[in-house]
Amino acid sequence: MNKSEQKATEQVANLMCVSARTAPKACGIDNIETLIVKKDKILYLAKAMQKIAKTEKKPSFARDAKNILNCDIVVLIGTKIKPIGLRVCGFCGFKDCATAQKKDAVCSFNSIDLGIAVGSAVGIAALFHIDNRIMYSVGKTALELGLFKKDVKIALGVPLSASGKNIFFDRA
Repeated sequence: MNKSEQKATEQVANLMCVSARTAPKACGIDNIETLIVKKDKILYLAKAMQKIAKTEKKPSFARDAKNILNCDIVVLIGTKIKPIGLRVCGFCGFKDCATAQKKDAVCSFNSIDLGIAVGSAVGIAALFHIDNRIMYSVGKTALELGLFKKDVKIALGVPLSASGKNIFFDRA
């Protein structure tokens, strides 16, 4: 990737983080966190993914690690888990948010908000024709490595690529 393509990819990563931040959220409560990971940390992340692939017998983590090693930037988007305080919901499986909080349940709206934020972010990447793929393996590894603040509990990774062929297709 030449210097201008790299700079454009970095700009798009920044725009993706803004898009995730401004995406609609349940009750207007913002539990979303974003990070941009560059080359040095990508290597760290990929090595940890390869280790998980071996120890947990998850070949998809090795495949995805190989993918991110071919990227200059990975956008990470995560969510804190905090019930939003609805009186009537039950999507988490409990009667109300107070009960869910006592049981350390995951608020469904936090997960929904994460999905909307990631969708908004990849929409920006698509708008600028930057190849990308949403990867749970990258987000899970980032959480295990402590890249996010402690209260972020669910995350997804979005590696970005600007090359002549989309590296996220034709994968083994």
